[in-house]
Amino acid sequence: MDAKRLLLAAVAAFIVTASHGQELQAKININHSKVGVTDVSVFDNLQQTLEQFVNDRQWTDLQFQKNERIVCNFNITVNKYDKTNNTFECTATIQANRPVYNSQYNSTLYNNQDANFNFQFAQFDQLNFNEDVIDNQLTALFAYYAYLIIGINLDSFAPMGGTDVLQRCLNLVNNAQNLEFTGWKSFEDSKNRFAIINDYLDEAMKPFRQLQYDYYRTGLDEMASNVERGRTNITAALENDLKKAHEDKPLSMLPQIWTDYKRDELANIYKGKGTQKEKESVYNILFGINASQSNSWNKIKE
Repeated sequence: MDAKRLLLAAVAAFIVTASHGQELQAKININHSKVGVTDVSVFDNLQQTLEQFVNDRQWTDLQFQKNERIVCNFNITVNKYDKTNNTFECTATIQANRPVYNSQYNSTLYNNQDANFNFQFAQFDQLNFNEDVIDNQLTALFAYYAYLIIGINLDSFAPMGGTDVLQRCLNLVNNAQNLEFTGWKSFEDSKNRFAIINDYLDEAMKPFRQLQYDYYRTGLDEMASNVERGRTNITAALENDLKKAHEDKPLSMLPQIWTDYKRDELANIYKGKGTQKEKESVYNILFGINASQSNSWNKIKE
């Protein structure tokens, strides 16, 4: 192949890579210490299969560069394992990060536990996924969280920017109603997979979605160039978005879940900084939503 053709081939390869980048960079951790199995090869194979499934798939038509991929972690604890039926009963903590503009800091975008992370998997199973036909619990679980994380991430860069992807997440939940596993049905649990995405897309929770943009894009991202302005914008986001979302839909668990994983970050933003009026306003909002984190909220008043 001559030099010109080599150059054209390289350019074509670059264009393909640039326009079809995967969205997620996931690390799967599987803790199987509770089940006491001697042969751990099935768990190693599961971990490798899942990382390949999540990271090699392009979940949307959006163009993500390699350095734009969303870093996320799935920490799965196996509580029971039945080799005969290839069944796993697990709990999982799903966590995703978002880099803050012009800094080395990564902020937690999502962090929550799924107490019903149960599925079937036989060693060397191939994972295939069709979002229109949800017939496999394991792929449905990871597709759900893939769409949820990507959608929330997009919301943090543009107001309501993740609507299309989040709608795909809700469609998946609706198509998963026939799966014989818990976590997909309405009124089953106020924090299950159905409740999370249904609340997030509820019209009454639009202020909560606006919070993602106002908090990250106009708040944290702004702090690199102007700390005071960034914190002022965060205060406004808490007063106008978070408080309103909690008032408009008080039974939704989303504000509590959000404040659970934001507690240390919020305390650090205000501890020893800001006006007394600002501190009192933020403290009252956060304590009213999530009194269980009062130790963190008390630091805001210092």
